[in-house]
Amino acid sequence: MSQSGDAMATMVTLANSRALDMARRVLRIEAEAVAALGERLGGGLGGDFLQALQLVLACRGRVIVSGIGKSGHIGRKIAATLASTGTPSYFVHAAEAVHGDLGLIARDDLLIALSYSGENDELLIIVPLVKRQGARLIAITGNPQSSLAKEADVHLDASVREEACPLNLAPTASTTATLALGDALAVALLDARGFGAEDFARSHPGGALGRRLLTHVRDVMRTMPDVPTVRETTPVLEAILAVSRGGMGMAAVLSKDHDLCGIFTDGDLRRAMQNLGDLRTISVGAVMTKNPRTITAGRLAVEAVQLMEEHKISQLLVVDSAGRLSGALNMHDLFRAKVV
Repeated sequence: MSQSGDAMATMVTLANSRALDMARRVLRIEAEAVAALGERLGGGLGGDFLQALQLVLACRGRVIVSGIGKSGHIGRKIAATLASTGTPSYFVHAAEAVHGDLGLIARDDLLIALSYSGENDELLIIVPLVKRQGARLIAITGNPQSSLAKEADVHLDASVREEACPLNLAPTASTTATLALGDALAVALLDARGFGAEDFARSHPGGALGRRLLTHVRDVMRTMPDVPTVRETTPVLEAILAVSRGGMGMAAVLSKDHDLCGIFTDGDLRRAMQNLGDLRTISVGAVMTKNPRTITAGRLAVEAVQLMEEHKISQLLVVDSAGRLSGALNMHDLFRAKVV
């Protein structure tokens, strides 16, 4: 390699090293900023945090989060997290609020105002108007002596020792700390409300979690008479035809009293051909799987997936409370329902 090539490679190596050092510095500073919040929760902030929690729990209206600039972006995320975890909430941009959107805020609402300096003009304009209506105010700032902090019913201190920006100018550690504090409030509220996984799923019906927690076996199973069935005395060759017609890779096997006594699958057929050879005189009861795995219609579809994966099976019979066959499903049914 030429001298100029060596010099270029050295410069690239130094640049890469500097970039990694800078990235590690940012992560360290932001992690320290969040950790400092946790330490403050045990002191003066603890009382304020619990007061904020009680204010939100007592709110009969909605929680409105407002901010501008980077604080506005963080505010949108906090409002979205609150809304998805059981606290009705939405975001109002502070600049839009002073031009008409203030009408979105009613007396029974609660305003969470975000401003690291605590001196944002737009917020300071709307705060007296909001309070005059009777709405309560929680301020999250980096300055407990700021105008916004002094106007608030409860102030949460999100101050940081330094920004992660090497110029100590761009909001970095401070926005991370504010976001973390908002998450802490949302999760504490979630727990206080007894908000569970099913509640969360109802807020996310279009997502994978919603499908997993809201879809039951009854929603995806094939019901009678679409489930292929045969008697235990049925010849294997006839049972093969029933399996083929049913399109599920199996047939449920019933006794003469119509009780479920087994399942006949493609796997059972392969094993029977390997072990017995000529199947023309064999009844399905001799080669079926006895005591098959079953599930009830009221169970979650994801539980059916877990059962099938645990026992390495592709079909599952559905029974009622008395153990009578009421339906069946296979892995393809669960794929179609996007549970898997």
